[in-house]
Amino acid sequence: MGNCNACIRPSESEQAPTPTPTPKSPTPKPRRSPRERHPNPYAESPSPIRVLKDFLPKTRVSDKYILGRELGRGEFGVTYLCTDRETREDLACKSISKKKLRTAVDIEDVRREVAIMSSLPEHPNIVKLRATYEDNETVHLVMELCEGGELFDRIVARGHYSERAAAGIARTIAEVVRMCHQNGVIHRDLKPENFLFANKKENSALKAIDFGLSVFFKPGERFSEIVGSPYYMAPEVLKRNYGPEVDVWSAGVILYILLCGVPPFWAETEQGVALAILRGVIDFKREPWPQVSESAKSLVRQMLEPDPKKRLTAQQVLDHPWIQNAKKAPDVPLGDIVRARLKQFSVMNRFKKKALRAEVIRDMFMLMDTNNDGKVTYEELKAGLRKVGSQLAEPEIKLLMDVADVDGNGVLDYGEFVSVTIHLQRMENDEHFHRAFMFFDKDGSGYIEIDELQEALADESGETDVDVLNDIMREVDAKQDGRIDYEEFVAMMKTGTDWRKASRQYSRERFKSLSLNLMKDGSLQLQDGFTGQTVIPNELTSSNRLQNLALLSRRSVTKEFQDSGFD
Repeated sequence: MGNCNACIRPSESEQAPTPTPTPKSPTPKPRRSPRERHPNPYAESPSPIRVLKDFLPKTRVSDKYILGRELGRGEFGVTYLCTDRETREDLACKSISKKKLRTAVDIEDVRREVAIMSSLPEHPNIVKLRATYEDNETVHLVMELCEGGELFDRIVARGHYSERAAAGIARTIAEVVRMCHQNGVIHRDLKPENFLFANKKENSALKAIDFGLSVFFKPGERFSEIVGSPYYMAPEVLKRNYGPEVDVWSAGVILYILLCGVPPFWAETEQGVALAILRGVIDFKREPWPQVSESAKSLVRQMLEPDPKKRLTAQQVLDHPWIQNAKKAPDVPLGDIVRARLKQFSVMNRFKKKALRAEVIRDMFMLMDTNNDGKVTYEELKAGLRKVGSQLAEPEIKLLMDVADVDGNGVLDYGEFVSVTIHLQRMENDEHFHRAFMFFDKDGSGYIEIDELQEALADESGETDVDVLNDIMREVDAKQDGRIDYEEFVAMMKTGTDWRKASRQYSRERFKSLSLNLMKDGSLQLQDGFTGQTVIPNELTSSNRLQNLALLSRRSVTKEFQDSGFD
């Protein structure tokens, strides 16, 4: 993570012997590869280094809990439903494969996530870490189970949604931010997907669930690592000089979406989103803003203040009249347009994911699995991507392999291969898109009709909202002939309207590369993390230019992960 400098010392048996000097001319010290400098301690060491500091060697997660069905897969492992053997309480167990913790940064990420969740006082809107366990292969984090669904899905499901309801949600998010900041924690990745309802009851608590990118901070401390999600990223994050104020910005973006259904800073590419954030122009003209109270708009403006020194603190957000008088805020529905937009985002993402996860993925897997052993090796993945026209560079393919190989065995099973295809959502691959298009075009007519779209999406969502499907059809159907042809389908797949959850390491690489591109075209002036002074690219000395390129370029950053043990 940002300012962490933890590193893993190899055991004595792993250290290379000191070379014996000779009387002849000195022999130059051989250059070691990055992997030789920082091997995976779990692969190389006969006695694995422990991840958790408070490790109890004789306790096992299975002694107290029964692990049940899989709830989801993440970057480092799998989350299972687990049941307390004594109380029969249902919880969630996040099981992290040690083989996936390939660098000191990965290990420190897990340690810090546990430390942060353990240090935060119990709060009704923050998921509680109940217990931690560790064995030779896995770290287990047992925490509260949140099964009430995501924030936006709950809003869409409700028939009545008003400014008053948005104010209540905004208060909850601000209280979470205040609690974090009071305890020296910056969340750094506030977004709707990271808030879940505890259960399906109408009065269920909304809880912040993911502290994987969070970091401890001291007053006045600044950070430079670019992490987070594009739409919610504060301008000072892109400038690589930020503090806790970034959480208020992200909360302001969420509030804007809650009130109108679309992000305040949007574009079809990540670089376009970044430029919109840096410009900081907020649109209060489109519907339903003319009907939204001035008090609500005032709060949004102050939370999305580009200057972090002038931006409201979390406490000031809670003290704002609109929040203070939340129960008196207008209870008039914001209009069907807001709920329709939120639902459209949800269904549009499902449309894209369906195209990527459909039979085309199975076809691609079988194509790349050349020896038909049910596994895809790195070489098979690389050759397969070339075969289908991918232009990804080898370091990017290696990064995708590392991200997707959840169990760390060096090959991808089908489940892990699916996650690779998600990371390749914007891969400009005509064959891939053609097969995905054919999945929807059931009758082979060359067009996706609305009934075909409805049939394909209904089995995943459990419902068929004709209005939302019509909205998607209107958005994608550029020719306005009531159907989607192949060109329109490809254009939809290549746009940046999805709010995907990129992996932690993959997002680090992507956004540091994005920062470099913005610096190159003059859109972004970097700030020195120590002095706070603006660094203009054209005025960089050759030494400073080299340092900045080393920090920002994708390949150099990848080398930092492998080479130095910290970024």
